[in-house]
Amino acid sequence: MIMNTEKPIGQQPFNERPKPMVTGLKAVQTKVSSKAKPAAGLPPPSEDPERTARMRDRARTFIMPVVALFFFGLFWEIYSSGDGVVLPGPIKTITQSWNLIAHPWFDNGPNDKGLGWQLLFSLQRVATGYSLAAVVGVLLGIIIGKSAMAFKALDPIFQVLRTIPPLAWLPISLATFNQAQPSAIFVIFVTAIWPIIINTSVGIMRIPADYENVARVYQLTGTRYFFKVMLPSAAPYIFTGLRISIGMAWLAIVAAEMLTGGVGIGFFIWDSWNSSRMSDIIVSVFYVGMIGLALDRIVARIASLFGTRGD
Repeated sequence: MIMNTEKPIGQQPFNERPKPMVTGLKAVQTKVSSKAKPAAGLPPPSEDPERTARMRDRARTFIMPVVALFFFGLFWEIYSSGDGVVLPGPIKTITQSWNLIAHPWFDNGPNDKGLGWQLLFSLQRVATGYSLAAVVGVLLGIIIGKSAMAFKALDPIFQVLRTIPPLAWLPISLATFNQAQPSAIFVIFVTAIWPIIINTSVGIMRIPADYENVARVYQLTGTRYFFKVMLPSAAPYIFTGLRISIGMAWLAIVAAEMLTGGVGIGFFIWDSWNSSRMSDIIVSVFYVGMIGLALDRIVARIASLFGTRGD
């Protein structure tokens, strides 16, 4: 008799049960994972949109003035090539004044100096007159800004004096000092002081009341009040006046030196006109403009040290 040794299906042990058919699961997971996109990372520095925009903006800042200067020079050259035009073109200007451009520091006597010396003497006069105007102007602006009585007494006088042209002061200064050097410095001083006074007084008047109250609570007086409250609050106005004044001082010295004589860029321009050296005049005017730009940037740089742009 043959015995059936197979156990019923329901009685098979748990570990002997058939396992589910999942042989293709790993392959499917591997295939899916191989097609997954990598995580997005930060763009490389060369593809940074902000950096690219800054570089593009800097390129425009440099290229656009060069393009404008090229077309200005081209128009100037075309105009100067016309019949009966005395003004030399840019090429002729550089050719005729090359020695003046290449050798700015020659010294052949009191009345024959290079452009470097002429500009240096003018800058010395401007530095003296402008420094005096800055000190006196800031002090007077603080007095007018803090005192209503001083404002009512002095503001009308200052408004009248500031409208007088710089050259109108020259005969008065020559009659007072009897010398060209102090007369030119006085013209610079009286020309540059008014914007400083007006802007400083406005800045002092507009100090927030909260700052004043805090200063009273902490009992800030004297130099502590000036450096902690007054100067930081009024600095934008003060440096606005200083930037305006440096340009006016540079304009005044050129005009004053034309009439006072001696050494200076203004006298050099006037002497070149009397000698019919138009190319030297054009080169001098170019240097005057570049020095004026440099002076404005220097004052703006100093203003940035006080946390303001000065504009």
